[in-house]
Amino acid sequence: MDTRVEDVPPHGSPVTAGELARLTGAELRGRPEEAVTHVAPLERAGEGALAYAIDATHARHLPATRASVVILGAAHAARCSRTMLVSDRPQLAYARAAARLSPDPVPAPGVHPTAVVHPTARVAPSASVGPYCVLEAEAVVEEGAVLGPYCRLGARSRLGAASRLVASVDVGADVTIGRRALVHPGAVLGADGFGYAHDGERWHRIPQLGGVRIGDDVDIGAHTCVDRGAIDDTVVEEGVKLDNLIQIGHNVRIGAHTIVAAGVGIAGSTVVGAHCQIGGMTAIAGHIRIADGTVLAGHSSVTGTIARPGVYASVLPVVEVRRWRRLVALFHRLDRRRADDPPDDAGVPL
Repeated sequence: MDTRVEDVPPHGSPVTAGELARLTGAELRGRPEEAVTHVAPLERAGEGALAYAIDATHARHLPATRASVVILGAAHAARCSRTMLVSDRPQLAYARAAARLSPDPVPAPGVHPTAVVHPTARVAPSASVGPYCVLEAEAVVEEGAVLGPYCRLGARSRLGAASRLVASVDVGADVTIGRRALVHPGAVLGADGFGYAHDGERWHRIPQLGGVRIGDDVDIGAHTCVDRGAIDDTVVEEGVKLDNLIQIGHNVRIGAHTIVAAGVGIAGSTVVGAHCQIGGMTAIAGHIRIADGTVLAGHSSVTGTIARPGVYASVLPVVEVRRWRRLVALFHRLDRRRADDPPDDAGVPL
């Protein structure tokens, strides 16, 4: 295998404002022949740069920017004298333009000589298997898929076409990853779920016999874990975006196009609906359901089913510590006013 990666220069091939307008669907105001080769922040952009402004914080740099082309919303267009791409979704337009200007490097196809590939594993001719990878029995790597260095694809697992395991990704047995997925370093897909039975003195491991199914166009962040199912599969549907350091328990199902920020934990057998947004550090109990389209603010604690979509939050914002102690004392005193409650002898520090 040729281990070289195709060179991607810091400034790519020129793209005109007219081309970007067609790509993004934005309204072009200015010179369609204006060319850009790279992206840069508004305040530091020079000739050949594409920049963008999505809010008032960005917009204050518009009058002085030297960017060749600026992506922005119509509300800020009057402050800009450069060639503009005006969009009602400037962040989405920028995402599409930036992807055109900064494509991911494409490794050469083939299997690196240090990789360990079981005789029954199958690797498509256009796929790339990097240094020190391990492909176990009956693993399948489809067309254009990429395994970066030190990745494992477990027995009977499948990496879909054009998907990429960046590096040091561990995929256990019986895991199916769809097409165009992106999995970042340190992620673990298909580890055992957290299942134990107690005999009165000791905990006994319950075999985790299910698999994991990852849909098309799913992104999974660094050091995120998706556990295998106890009997049936854990499922992450198409278009889901998972941030870093997320724990997905066994037999969880996450609906299509849901996005989950860092530090979230979802306990086993919970069903999260489609098009949900889950803020960072949210904790979600097991065996519950969350309706399609639900938004959970960061640090929320979800202990029961949410049957109706809406915006939910459950943690008080930070306050000065003496005030917080007074509030906690008040909570306890309100609770003690209930006639059926015994006195609380623990006390609350004030």
